[in-house]
Amino acid sequence: MKLKYTSIILSGTLLLSLASCKKELVKINQNPNATQNPQPDYLLTGVIKNISDAYWGTDNNMNSSLLFVQNWAKIQYTDPDRYIYTNASFQSLWTSAYTKGVINLNQIIKLADAQANTNYKGVALVLRSWVFTLLTDQYGDVPYKQAINIDQYLTPAYDAQKDVYFALLDDLKAAQASLDPSGKAILGDVIYSGKIASWKKFANSLRLRIALRIADREPEKAKQVLADIQAEGSGYISSNSEIAQLVYVDSPNQNPISNLFDTRDDYRISKTIVDQLFALNDPRLPIYASPTKDATPQTYVGVPNGLLVGDASGLGLTKTSKPGTYFLAPHAPAVIISYAEVLFDQAEAVARGFIAGNAADFYNQAVTASLQQYGIGNAAITTYINSAAVKYDASNYKKSIGNQKWIALFGQGLEAFAEWRRLDYPQLQPAVAGTLNGKIPVRFIYPGTEQSLNGTSYKAAVANQGADVLTTKLWFDVN
Repeated sequence: MKLKYTSIILSGTLLLSLASCKKELVKINQNPNATQNPQPDYLLTGVIKNISDAYWGTDNNMNSSLLFVQNWAKIQYTDPDRYIYTNASFQSLWTSAYTKGVINLNQIIKLADAQANTNYKGVALVLRSWVFTLLTDQYGDVPYKQAINIDQYLTPAYDAQKDVYFALLDDLKAAQASLDPSGKAILGDVIYSGKIASWKKFANSLRLRIALRIADREPEKAKQVLADIQAEGSGYISSNSEIAQLVYVDSPNQNPISNLFDTRDDYRISKTIVDQLFALNDPRLPIYASPTKDATPQTYVGVPNGLLVGDASGLGLTKTSKPGTYFLAPHAPAVIISYAEVLFDQAEAVARGFIAGNAADFYNQAVTASLQQYGIGNAAITTYINSAAVKYDASNYKKSIGNQKWIALFGQGLEAFAEWRRLDYPQLQPAVAGTLNGKIPVRFIYPGTEQSLNGTSYKAAVANQGADVLTTKLWFDVN
């Protein structure tokens, strides 16, 4: 009997010891800098800031998409401008989107359900749809269905780009139904300060963007989406005061472009866009470009894209133009969707026969909104939109809209890159010393980590979509 009790005591002691060890292990594995009880408002602020930084920052904007669409050019370290990349070059967007975006937005959705706050859920669905749009626009096929349940699927399968766009349209329709201006308040919203009516317009504007992204492949689906938006009735972003954007503050939370130019000097405005703005006598030129530091025959001098290092440096740092001070300022906004873009999209929707209206009127309103976005006065606007080179050409809506949208999207590299591929205007020339046999990149390549950590899914995506190279066209890119 004594032995039996001794065994029971020893067993109990062992169990207590194991339980104590387990508690200690849990403590050891807790991140001391992370809350164990996350709140939706803090998560929301963090997601907006982190994804805006990735969207507007160096890897995905300045060092890639802005070069591809020839808004910016490199004056030093010119390899990216010549399309020389490794399979680690495009890791940033992928990692930020999934680990800082999707995972945290999924958590907000769970908390919103637990708190019965449908507005948090709706906002999170809008932002998650934007994040997935950024991913599929650049890479093509990406994990979507299994990625929103990453706890169950550590090596998620890739979904075809068409399926991703269709799913996002469903998510945005669900978001629209969840968003209720008379419902519970939300905090942590650094885009619209909790104004749910503005989020409903943001949701519809993103639906319009995606509808046009699929329009060349699935015109009937695109048309139905626009009919659903009209029936829903919340409308689109309808003024420059409603632009979806993150307005940055002071260091260390300043605009990523401002942060980079504090310590580096290897980017200039592209000669392509400078030449176009000169040709159009466009009043945005002194906003998009800075005067050269040294006196030059022209106040603004762009750099040709894709020069060899020696040729680029030979142009001189002081005799070429940086991007304009508007974009270099600490508080410069990261624009997600502008009023001008929404108007251009409506002009195109009319031109395609998707909605009723006057395409030329929408186009003129779009150009006007872009100019007003940068403080251009009415007299200059009237002169500009009435010039022969700017007037809307109904016989080639893609050319008129594509050229002006490219100018209006200056600085929004990822979005400008998607629209240039879709509309095929402006007709850009490849980098001077480009390495793609006279071609311009039309996608991001997958991060190398996908080959090593998610190899089976990666190989299936490549088999479905085509070679994992910069020149493989994506599903939406028809021509």
